[in-house]
Amino acid sequence: MSRWPLWAVLAPGEPARLESRALTLVMPDWNEEDGEEQPFEVIPGSGGYHAIVGTDPSYVGAEMQIAEALSLESDEPVYSIERANDPWTVTSWRNGSLEILEVDPDSLAESLGCPLPSREKPSDSPTIKPLRKAALVEGVRAEEAHRALQEADDPFPPGHYRLEDTPRGLLIASGTGNIGYADITVSELYPHATVYAVIASPDLHEFFVTVRRGGEGVEEFAQPPEDFPRLPVVGDIKGERSPERILAALGIPAEWFRNE
Repeated sequence: MSRWPLWAVLAPGEPARLESRALTLVMPDWNEEDGEEQPFEVIPGSGGYHAIVGTDPSYVGAEMQIAEALSLESDEPVYSIERANDPWTVTSWRNGSLEILEVDPDSLAESLGCPLPSREKPSDSPTIKPLRKAALVEGVRAEEAHRALQEADDPFPPGHYRLEDTPRGLLIASGTGNIGYADITVSELYPHATVYAVIASPDLHEFFVTVRRGGEGVEEFAQPPEDFPRLPVVGDIKGERSPERILAALGIPAEWFRNE
């Protein structure tokens, strides 16, 4: 794997079955003959658990979907790990119910016999910076979003999110750079709203925007471009093509991504 994994699922079972189930959940129309790459790979462990890992930022969030479904089919807990943001989020799933864990993801994976891969780099290479996420929601106010997240039993504690009404719409952010799936939750509960979810590195060299309506992604913008995009690709967001100008058009401060 050429890139550092951004998300993972640790689950018991046969590796081939885990791969098949994950594909069905994430890419139900995937066909190897089309030349489309899978957004993840399965790494067999030395015990009963195996790791499903992905490096594509546009698929961050798939780990929750996969882990929830697999937990309904297993007597043992299934774990999802999201490493795109800082701090990393580790979640335990049992029978479709989740619990946020305060554990180191690498230590957890090693204890289960399926250590996560790491990116090897020269000692003089710059430290890998985590991706951060924020969103603009058009058509929903902060009070409505707060109520929606409470009703959806959002896993993050009260006060985790920064919800701010602005002339351009509702901004969703957090002090850690991790808004989890708040953008998807709000989009699902307010299908009339248009959501612009932005995932970016601190230097904005990696920059992704997913446009959502009704909880579903409808189009995406990516820099650098994805080899196999999962949604229709657009060349601009609100008429802008550079990350800095797109953020300005959305009213999202670039400093939110650059703060370390």
